[in-house]
Amino acid sequence: QVQLVESGGGLVQAGGSLRLSCAASGRTFSYYAMGWFRQAPGKEREFVAAISWNGGSTYYADSVKGRFTISRDNAKKMVYLEMNSLKPEDTAVYYCAAADNVRSGTIKRGSEYPYWGQGTQVTVSS
Repeated sequence: QVQLVESGGGLVQAGGSLRLSCAASGRTFSYYAMGWFRQAPGKEREFVAAISWNGGSTYYADSVKGRFTISRDNAKKMVYLEMNSLKPEDTAVYYCAAADNVRSGTIKRGSEYPYWGQGTQVTVSS
């Protein structure tokens, strides 16, 4: 099992940058694929980015491709989401999630992730 705690959210102007961090606990962190999801007020949760257990593969939503970068440090049990060129529509609560035994074809599905953090608010002002 793994516990997740996000940090790094905040208020930023459009065009700015933020780096989200997700700290994991548990001995088997390196076995898990990790994902970032977000949920804006009145909207459904949506996939943002994911990374395979060894960092060898990354996946992005079309809306963030080229602006966001996901990375991980298994030795530190950390996952990061570097967000650049932020837009007001990126405003949401961002969640870190962990999944084991997930295939590339379903890694973007929130239902594949049994472990979730509490979320961190990102607000982008225009």
